[in-house]
Amino acid sequence: MTKSEHDPLAGLDVNAKVSMFRSNYIESHCLRCKKTVYPTDKIGPLKDYTFFHSGCFRCIECQSKLTLKTYYNNQHSSEDKEVYCHTHVPKIGPGKFDGESMGIKSAMNAPKSGPYVNEQIRPGGKATFDADALAIRSHIKETKPPQPNGSEVDHAPTNRNWGRFDSTALHIQHALKATEVQRKYSKPAEKPIESYLDREEQVRLEELHRQEEDLLYRQFQEKRDKEHTKAVSGLQEEWEVELEKLTAKFEREMGKRKSKEDFKVLTLRHNKEKEEIEKNMTIKREKKKEHVTRRLLEQERAATAALVEKHSKEMMNLIVQKRAEFVDNEEEMEETSQYPAQPPPPNPPSFAKQEIYHDPTVFAEVDQRAINVAQEDQKTFTDLVRQLVAGCGTDVEKARAIFRWITVKNLNSIMFEETERGDTPMGLLRGIKFGTESYHVLFKRLCSYAGLHCVVVKGYSKSAGYQPGVSFEDNRFRNSWNAVYVASAWRFVQCNWGARHLVNAKEVPKPGKAKSDSLRYEYDDHYFLTDPKEFIYEFFPLQGEWQLLKNPITLEEFEELPFVRSLFFRYNLSFPSDNMKSVMFTDSTGAATIRLEMPSHMENSLIFHYNLKFYGDDKDNYEGISLKRFVMQSVVDNLVAFRVHAPCSGSLLLDIFANAVTPQEYLTGEPMKFKSVCKFKIKCEDLHTVMVPLPDCASGEWGPAKATRLFGLEPLTHQDALIFAGQQLDIAFQMTRPLTDFMATLHKNGMEEKKLSKYVSHRIVNDVVTLSVSFPEEGQYGMDIYTREVTNNGNAPGEASSESNNGESEKHLLTHCCKYLINSSRRNQ
Repeated sequence: MTKSEHDPLAGLDVNAKVSMFRSNYIESHCLRCKKTVYPTDKIGPLKDYTFFHSGCFRCIECQSKLTLKTYYNNQHSSEDKEVYCHTHVPKIGPGKFDGESMGIKSAMNAPKSGPYVNEQIRPGGKATFDADALAIRSHIKETKPPQPNGSEVDHAPTNRNWGRFDSTALHIQHALKATEVQRKYSKPAEKPIESYLDREEQVRLEELHRQEEDLLYRQFQEKRDKEHTKAVSGLQEEWEVELEKLTAKFEREMGKRKSKEDFKVLTLRHNKEKEEIEKNMTIKREKKKEHVTRRLLEQERAATAALVEKHSKEMMNLIVQKRAEFVDNEEEMEETSQYPAQPPPPNPPSFAKQEIYHDPTVFAEVDQRAINVAQEDQKTFTDLVRQLVAGCGTDVEKARAIFRWITVKNLNSIMFEETERGDTPMGLLRGIKFGTESYHVLFKRLCSYAGLHCVVVKGYSKSAGYQPGVSFEDNRFRNSWNAVYVASAWRFVQCNWGARHLVNAKEVPKPGKAKSDSLRYEYDDHYFLTDPKEFIYEFFPLQGEWQLLKNPITLEEFEELPFVRSLFFRYNLSFPSDNMKSVMFTDSTGAATIRLEMPSHMENSLIFHYNLKFYGDDKDNYEGISLKRFVMQSVVDNLVAFRVHAPCSGSLLLDIFANAVTPQEYLTGEPMKFKSVCKFKIKCEDLHTVMVPLPDCASGEWGPAKATRLFGLEPLTHQDALIFAGQQLDIAFQMTRPLTDFMATLHKNGMEEKKLSKYVSHRIVNDVVTLSVSFPEEGQYGMDIYTREVTNNGNAPGEASSESNNGESEKHLLTHCCKYLINSSRRNQ
């Protein structure tokens, strides 16, 4: 191979080579937009060493996208360096007499003055003066309004004012619609972002943002290093002073000792003291570095948030501009969407979350796409968001895809390697690595790439560690969340609280990425598009307008709201009165009652439990007796009540748990996991009555409601949890399905359970079971009732057949059915 064949620059002199080098790597500018072309986005050199951005590499005539295989240059003019498609590249041909030759091309390409065309001058038809010419056809057409569920409804004929001169004729209908309060969710269609914004153009803006972030993070690292060095150097000087004092002390003492034994003892003591000082200085140095890092982190978070705010605005402006260019008339705008170009002011939404969707499964396809995207890494936010929103037809689905990606990605568990560069996938999330970018800042950033208005709202939250009754006097419970404009209103999103990740402890994720089989994706749907009337129970914004409530509340009123969790709203629970406050005061007898209301469709599936302990303390007993025995839980119809009797003056913390189960799940006897739905502070300022604990029965509610819901036992004799009886008592139930192995146990304070077992019995006649009790003495008793269900083969659930296990049957434990509180007295005979 000759030199000229090996070197493409062979034959050029030195100046030409230098010029070409500068053109390629130093002073390359796009021929079309005249801006600098970076190597990652460069196409060229082409004719006369010209370059283009990949987004600018289009036909000068029709703006169609070109590649290195499909572009053409003008071969008839050495001055023309532009690129063309095959159709529009200049060719030599016969003369033509058209708009180009007459010099009227610019006039023919002038934009339309309005979106409507007058039929009177439309070519190819007869001049007319009708409804189309007046632009009022849409008003006089007999159209049926779209229904939310897609069905058609017949409407009675209405009186029409034919030829009315209204907003439609004045061409201001769209402007009026923009300000009209929308009452129903109509799912406006969204055009894919790639239909009006090229990826290359979005990537170019992202690259500029990345350069600004590079500079900011370099400043962060430099300042961290400088501050840490300063802190360590100061401690080093302190360490040297202490060491000098210790050495001087050792030398003085050594001068007074003569024997070898004295020298040995002093040396050991000196080394021990030196190690102790070194240990203390190490602890002090780490605390100092931690303090410096924490102080700098607050500044870095603020700087990062400000930069993301700036970048989000620039990205939104680019998308709005391209969308406006794409939608060049009102008809097309109505066909695509009416998403506002500028963020509207904060106002309460006109319809609730349930009108957008009832069940999260409507997002099954969107959620699965987000989960799939989360399994891979992307090098640009542009690619990440475009993968997430691909196929999304509405702004709600776009927000959903971003929300689910964040809740699935589990950003807090990502392990970073120090060698990773800024353009690697994990470099994309470097804000998480530095601790400067949180979930809500990331959500805002991603929303801007999808063309969604999003803001970060700051305020207080009843987060981890908060207890009812605590005042928001400092920054302990400061928090941030998002409001995103979708479904024609601002709606709340809390990605951090929406993310719930359970990692199998047996599977240790490898550095760099968590193993997909060790991560189980769980999330809380409550924190996506949460209704303001529910969101206000947990979050209080510093700016009152971002409560998004028609009647905003004060911080003091926020503190008084009952302390509830998302499960409270998932189960559609509510408070039957406005008297429920975060702090409930007892009456003169030391009693306070908490009532919750269940929806009718959940009455047969919800099970409640509770825990009671002293406020501000983990102590859950009083004089050796469990505090649970000072609470009586009962259910009447759709109301569940917790009657708390304080055993002494002071404050108690009542935590109420719930779980939704089917009777089949409950009858298996398997342990169930209950989660907190609400908490209350019970305050007893003065107690004049000595409270006696309830009998030591099984935990849970009192009364027969549980037996009816889960076992199909209908009470025939006693409907209430509290029974007043004489020395004898019969309690009868009617079985609506086969049950077997009934058993009842009696409990009384001060008496052993074994001694009471002989006083209770049961009998079954047809489908009626009767429990008979004879009380040995007067007093208050608790009675637990147990049973199990009969299966089709005559065995109880879990019972083995006679052929298995060598003919020995294997039964589950009896399941608790219900319990009664009984006051026995001769006066009740």
